[in-house]
Amino acid sequence: MSEQMEARCLVELENLDQVDPVQGAACREEAQELLADSSVALKVRTAIADSLMQANQALSVKNVVSEDSY
Repeated sequence: MSEQMEARCLVELENLDQVDPVQGAACREEAQELLADSSVALKVRTAIADSLMQANQALSVKNVVSEDSY
């Protein structure tokens, strides 16, 4: 995968709390694909994993409204 895609994923993960649930799920899926790709540098995968973990922790304390699936 390209470095541009990796950088975009990191930025999207940092702003995950500002997007709708569908976009957030797509971003998480892309992050998981990058984490599984051995051609992505370990340093980048570590940064993505850290950002994904922080985003997931923030989501776990978010107030859910009736229309949200989580």
